[in-house]
Amino acid sequence: MKIYDNLRKGAMGDVEDLRGILYPTRLPTFHREPAPAELAELIRWFWIPRWAIAPGRSSRQEVLPFPASNLVVQPEMVSIAGPTTAISRRDLTGTGWAVGALLRPAALASLGIDPQALRDREEPLDEPDLHAAVCAAMGGPEESAARRRAVAEFSSWARVRLTPPDDEARLANAMEELISTDRSMMRVEQVADALHSSPRTVQRLAHRYIGVPPLAMIRRYRLQEAAQRLREEPQQSLADLAADLGYADHAHLTRDFRTVLGFTPRGYRGSDQ
Repeated sequence: MKIYDNLRKGAMGDVEDLRGILYPTRLPTFHREPAPAELAELIRWFWIPRWAIAPGRSSRQEVLPFPASNLVVQPEMVSIAGPTTAISRRDLTGTGWAVGALLRPAALASLGIDPQALRDREEPLDEPDLHAAVCAAMGGPEESAARRRAVAEFSSWARVRLTPPDDEARLANAMEELISTDRSMMRVEQVADALHSSPRTVQRLAHRYIGVPPLAMIRRYRLQEAAQRLREEPQQSLADLAADLGYADHAHLTRDFRTVLGFTPRGYRGSDQ
């Protein structure tokens, strides 16, 4: 079980990681807060945006989401958003906030939700106690204190509502963490070998606990890193970037980038990020 221990340490990584956020300069106030250690097998982190957009204006947020599900509390509702197969867009207007939890694979199983049914969908979730507690916490005047209270209330709910993972759920967590952190993982067979498992088992775990195939998970994490590198290292050649991320050549990277995001790496690099 040593691989589980190592990967659980990785799950507590840097919450300032901006993977998936395509245009950081357009963000409203946005914070990621670590989950308490006892919830690390169930929640990767909490994310909390708050915005105040001038009347008559809007702010378009474009995100390449993690291949995972999110449990989200907003003033009007609690919802569960499943894994997506493409870029996610939302136009923010007026004032508002959200408190979301990026769920680990084991958490979705704990809620008894089929991730396949949630793919590319967001559904309301009947959790009135969670909604009331987080709304009350976010109502305070001091923003950082409100965030801390909201995370504390969300965590208290999760301790009661979510059950500890069994061995299979831990293996699903390990699979997801391995794919998200090891850029050499480009094929399902590599993931299976690293987990001392079989490709069939990896496929089954992805189907049951995540809702997208393992190869789609691999491509999503590599594309997230590609976008981040294009922002942070604008002088790096596309050929070198493709090689670093395990692509055969930059044409394959460009194809995946265009298919999922709708534009090329060169187009993204030249955009207002």
